[in-house]
Amino acid sequence: MSDEKNRATAAALLPLVGGAANVTSVTHCMTRLRLGVADRSLVRDDALKALPAVLGVVEDDTYQIVLGPGTVARVTPEFAALVDAGRDAPPAPDDPPAAADRTGPTPSALSTAEELAAQGAALKARQKARNATPVKLFLRRIADIFVPLIPALIGCGIIAGLNGLLTNFGVLPALVPALAAIASGFMSLIAVFVGHNTAKEFGGTPVLGGAVAAIIVYAGVAQVSAFGQQLSPGQGGVLGALGAALLAVQVEKACRRYVPEALDVLVTPTVTVLVSGLVTLFGLMFLAGEVSTAIGTCANWLLAHGGAAAGFLIGGLFLPLVMLGLHQALIPIHTTLIEQQGYTVLLPVLAMAGAGQVGAALAVYVRLPGNRSIRTTVRSALPAGFLGVGEPLIYGVSLPLGRPFVTACVGGAFGGGFVGLFNQLGTTAGSTAIGPSGWALFPLLKGNQPLGATLAVYAVGLLVGYAAGFLATYFFGFGKQALADLNAATDPGAAGG
Repeated sequence: MSDEKNRATAAALLPLVGGAANVTSVTHCMTRLRLGVADRSLVRDDALKALPAVLGVVEDDTYQIVLGPGTVARVTPEFAALVDAGRDAPPAPDDPPAAADRTGPTPSALSTAEELAAQGAALKARQKARNATPVKLFLRRIADIFVPLIPALIGCGIIAGLNGLLTNFGVLPALVPALAAIASGFMSLIAVFVGHNTAKEFGGTPVLGGAVAAIIVYAGVAQVSAFGQQLSPGQGGVLGALGAALLAVQVEKACRRYVPEALDVLVTPTVTVLVSGLVTLFGLMFLAGEVSTAIGTCANWLLAHGGAAAGFLIGGLFLPLVMLGLHQALIPIHTTLIEQQGYTVLLPVLAMAGAGQVGAALAVYVRLPGNRSIRTTVRSALPAGFLGVGEPLIYGVSLPLGRPFVTACVGGAFGGGFVGLFNQLGTTAGSTAIGPSGWALFPLLKGNQPLGATLAVYAVGLLVGYAAGFLATYFFGFGKQALADLNAATDPGAAGG
């Protein structure tokens, strides 16, 4: 039954993005189906947003349909199969409703929620244009290296948490070593996967990027000295793997330009691995190791000494960082912390931004009793918001309204301040994986205290974020005139809704 539902969702999505012939690529991340589309004008945004399975759409370097965690991983293969099956078929002619969807409803037919959605889409388009700078495009490509690794990080993180529970309670002791091996195996080789994905993303041969990165985790590097120090397996971690694979791509491309075709199959891979490997051993591993150590030290110091102030600042600024596209720079930092310490102390603080967003949306719902349209949007988006999927609330409610986006940031700041304060007091809350947020983060929590204390700090932090976002939005989220206008601008027959 579940497979039929996923196939039905995929079948409903395909014609609304212009059919198989209009789809150039199909991938997914934690919550979004990411599509490359040949002709953007064939995508019917309004009809997509109206589908029950769709939580929202985001237009970035790819067209992204928010389906939520779990659902997207099941719908994507069904969608890809339909695209493969129908790619050679001629596209079906548009019917009149399709044309209406593309041109958009007339102003007289617009409800307030639709106007906000249109305004949110315009804001996203403008932000996308601002984000198309070389630095931000580079950060986006770095993020694309790590996004495919998130499912393994989550799975291994949850298994590690389960193993910790078995250890703490002394249950099934014979199973503990096996679970430890399962949970740690991926992390011990994560550098290889990073190297593989880096070469793939930047136009090199993926297996050569993985081969060079594998040097970092090879036990024999302990026999090599660099900068007067003995190297250790894993030194430099994912940052070293990233640098090594980037270098390998450049060496490989240079070889392709100058090596005769008859010798390419022998010379290019040999020179690529040899040159990149030597530079990795006698330079990159040491330098990346120093940077990785500094990242871990800085993150721990920031929350241990900055406490509430640091958490307040980090939690409050995360949503603007997302809007600017700069949050992608945090992904390698999270991964480095997980690799070093077993968890990242930054993610639970950043997750408070989502809590502030939920609190702000609840206040919008309460403050607009006369606007059934917006209240319906809030109701439909809240379940995803509680699970850490914030796009429907951000782009459908708070950002187009203006002030509620700012007050949502205030909620995130107070939640982050609470988590940061307890970090300073000695109870660290961290996450063993990246990707989930909100309530979905609970199975991945880990800290320096018993699990109950870590769960309590995070749970109360969420409540603080909800409450602060709600109160800030309730009292400061609307001007008097805006409040009156929004309560008056309701759908026909919606009075009292």
